[in-house]
Amino acid sequence: MIGLISFVGFTALVAFISYYATRKTDEASSDGYFLGGRSLTAGVIAGSLLLTNLSTEQLVGLNGSAYSEGILVMAWETLAAIAMVATALYLLPRYLKGGLTTIPQFLSERFDVTTKTLTSALFLTGYVVVLLPTILYSGSLAISAMFDVPELLGVSEKVALWVCIWGIGVVGSIYAVFGGLKAVAVSDSINAIGLLVGGILIPIFGLMIVGDGNVFDGITTLQTDIPEKFNSIGTKTASVPFVTIFTGMMLVQLFYWGTNQQIIQRALGAKNLQEGQKGLLLASFIKILGPLIVVLPGIIAYYMAQQGILDVSQPDQAYGELVKKVLPPEFIGFFAAVLFGAILSSFNSVLNSSVTLFGIDIYKEHINKEADEKTTVKYGKIFGIILAIGAMLIAPFLSDLDSIFSYLQQVNGIYSIPILTIIFVGFVTKKVPAIAAKIGLLSGSILYIISEFVIRPNKVSNALTTAEANGITSAEALKVIEADAYPHFLHVMAILFLLNVAIMLIIGYFKPRTIAYKQKFTNEVDITPWKHAKFVGLIIVIIVVLVYLYYS
Repeated sequence: MIGLISFVGFTALVAFISYYATRKTDEASSDGYFLGGRSLTAGVIAGSLLLTNLSTEQLVGLNGSAYSEGILVMAWETLAAIAMVATALYLLPRYLKGGLTTIPQFLSERFDVTTKTLTSALFLTGYVVVLLPTILYSGSLAISAMFDVPELLGVSEKVALWVCIWGIGVVGSIYAVFGGLKAVAVSDSINAIGLLVGGILIPIFGLMIVGDGNVFDGITTLQTDIPEKFNSIGTKTASVPFVTIFTGMMLVQLFYWGTNQQIIQRALGAKNLQEGQKGLLLASFIKILGPLIVVLPGIIAYYMAQQGILDVSQPDQAYGELVKKVLPPEFIGFFAAVLFGAILSSFNSVLNSSVTLFGIDIYKEHINKEADEKTTVKYGKIFGIILAIGAMLIAPFLSDLDSIFSYLQQVNGIYSIPILTIIFVGFVTKKVPAIAAKIGLLSGSILYIISEFVIRPNKVSNALTTAEANGITSAEALKVIEADAYPHFLHVMAILFLLNVAIMLIIGYFKPRTIAYKQKFTNEVDITPWKHAKFVGLIIVIIVVLVYLYYS
């Protein structure tokens, strides 16, 4: 009961502070609703970036991967810091110079309106079919287990899942649809503090158990007894082979932190370039510490399970079981509230970005060109409600998936690499035409789908069938054969990125624009860069390299 009271109390407090902080923002204007009035400061941007990214699919999924494979899965966290530095130094100045509200807006100016519409449609399809339902499903699993909702309500697990999905969906929709970006960003910042505190407490309490009351002894014990879990290189059968760091991994990170509307919208709402760069660099530094929250607990859970202290039947249960084991009862309600905030953050951030993309890039552009800002925001909100309902209806059917995290990473490639390709070519060239961007988008998506969902299953299936026919039945041997059967999906992303860039450049060579593109300065915000940005960015990159060297 105390846990439930603290959960409701903290959640209500965040809602009140968000309302109070945004009560004077003009939500009827596009800038006010979609970009928080272009008033976001470094701390708010950093907090919102971190919490938008960190949710149950990371806490549960990555810790589950760390339980199985160890520290090598930290690549999803630490390498993000380098991508954020690149965004702060190279992409953000160009975004703010153009006064962009959405990334597809740049594509409209650089190529044409059709390219912008296709890109927005790709984003929205990925959000409603993949991202929003996954966030709702994984979050509902965590909340249902933490409060034992089936027993609490006297219903089946399936009914409890539906209740949690719709509960999270409705509350998240209120933040995102009716509060705009500033409400989302403010609530994110508050919850980010709670998540960092609560998230770090889990491994601290876990290490104290492992080290008989001493955190440092706990670390020493882990590194001594299970050294294989602290190898950042891994083997070729790992989910993230080391070599992928230099191929598709960095492309995925650049797309996510530099071009994904859901993420970059926080930086687009910066009051000036200095605040935007400070926010991104602060978030990138904190991101280096991310493995303490989303990797180390999984390793601790593995050790405790080996010692018979923890009962884990499958990797994705590791984090939940560890929380129940190590967290004192008086902290359960607080941590549940923070976790609920993380779930809401990811959901309402994606939803808010979807509302923005539809309102600016589709409704205003194609449905009602004469619409004023108030009307654009109104119909954007209506679309957001429809999208949220669709996601809530789809989410319960994800229960058949084997791994939510792997599913997310692989399926996202359908739209992430094509979009990154045309944005990259758009920035580094001046005369590649719009037809090249359209072909790049379509070929990138189609080729990835063929590669990952047609060719790969056939290649892997044939290789395993041949191996078993030859008497090979060892699970480890079959894993190696499976890895050798077809390139890792991150390698495929890199190959397709280079192929699509080449296609666009060839088209640009034979059919260039008649007039070279030149970006306009809209004077929306001051774009004077932060004088320490490059130095701080260099320090962050060096720290990431040193972390890998230490654990190699």
